[in-house]
Amino acid sequence: MLQSLSAESDVPLRAVLVGIQLPELSTAQVEASLDELARLCKTLGLRPIARVTQKRRSTGTATVLGAGKLRELAEITGGAGTVPSPVPAVRQAQRREGDADDAFDRNASVSREDGDRAVEDDEARPQRADVVVFDHDLTPTQLRNLEGATGAQVLDRSTVILQIFQRHARSREARTQVEIAALKYLAPRLRATGGHRDRQQGGIGVRGGAGESALELDRRRVRDRIAELERELVALERDATGRRDRRGARTVALVGYTNAGKSTLMRALTGAEVWVADRLFATLDTTVRVLQPETVPRVLVSDTVGFVDRLPHDLVASFRSTLAETKVADLLLHVVDASDPIYPQRLSVTRRVLAELGVGDAPELLVLNKVDRLDADQRAALADRHPDGIGVSALDPDDIAVLHQRITDWLEQAMVDVSLFAPYRIPRLLHVIRENARVISETHEDEGTRLTVRATAEVIDQLKAAGAR
Repeated sequence: MLQSLSAESDVPLRAVLVGIQLPELSTAQVEASLDELARLCKTLGLRPIARVTQKRRSTGTATVLGAGKLRELAEITGGAGTVPSPVPAVRQAQRREGDADDAFDRNASVSREDGDRAVEDDEARPQRADVVVFDHDLTPTQLRNLEGATGAQVLDRSTVILQIFQRHARSREARTQVEIAALKYLAPRLRATGGHRDRQQGGIGVRGGAGESALELDRRRVRDRIAELERELVALERDATGRRDRRGARTVALVGYTNAGKSTLMRALTGAEVWVADRLFATLDTTVRVLQPETVPRVLVSDTVGFVDRLPHDLVASFRSTLAETKVADLLLHVVDASDPIYPQRLSVTRRVLAELGVGDAPELLVLNKVDRLDADQRAALADRHPDGIGVSALDPDDIAVLHQRITDWLEQAMVDVSLFAPYRIPRLLHVIRENARVISETHEDEGTRLTVRATAEVIDQLKAAGAR
């Protein structure tokens, strides 16, 4: 698994955040992304104390930052500010390009919130950072160079997200999925961590009898472990498929950006004691509860893992089974934090990930949550922008009642009214009909009960197969 962060005491490790402003990004976009990275770091248990930003043409240089900016970063961490080991000629050329990039932006900053310099915690002003966190992915060579230059542990955005998932996964399925994603992330980075070690002793069945290097052995072990975990995950998915056989119940899945308020909304809609926390990725395991007040047929509501911008691809792929509720759901409730200034960007991120999962065309209701944080003008603008959206506060019972009605009204669109006859000779049939369809009227006859029911065509076919006519 990934190397875990640790500290010698209970004091959180101090982190400096690094953002690169590429030509296509605005300053506001970079700052918003760093704000989210800061929240990710706090969720992981780090304490952001400073930010370093620089305009660059690309992130492909050996140390990402230019030489001058790298020295400024090292001042915060206590490092030397230069890469200690020799760099190949191609990397030297990239570093020269990086020095040219320094001239591209003379206004690149180390932010400490006092003019040119800004700090997120005044008490941390004289303190050095223990960890450097980059707001994009780094190559193994870049990681090694940056750690040498800063003298601190260096993480990239994907590593932070993966470590959060590792710590918060509770179910066997979620832990398996996270380990798969972490190993896939680790595999290409083995060269940077494994070094050049002697080849192992050859033997029967080994290529040419020359043996494998330790690096090759490590990679093979990782591949074998991934294959083992994927087989285990298939078995867990098969069990989950059986659990999703819910006797014709309609299903609604809550989806949305992390910390949009899905779990709070889940608690309000179902009355379930779902864990709610004001932090990113508070929910990793899918929870399914019955919509309250209960309807007939009943409606099941599932709370799924939240999305985040630049979620590691392997993590998305690994969580397909956890997000399987979105594939079998009759309706998606796309929850958005309407008080977030960049909620349209969050909305597009979620829709992009849902498209990757193959459910981009699924029917949805847009739920604009946290409208209690908006003033009247902002609410009016929101309604104009999303006329089909439902503005709610998950803390307002009246709003939840309106949302409950919208859900049931939408689901009833697919229902039809039919007349069924339940013979007395099939004792449990009447109970099954009442459990899976809404009974509008019923009369008792000599040989059975005549009912008018409202249900989906699929449920009606199942009832007829059970003996109704």
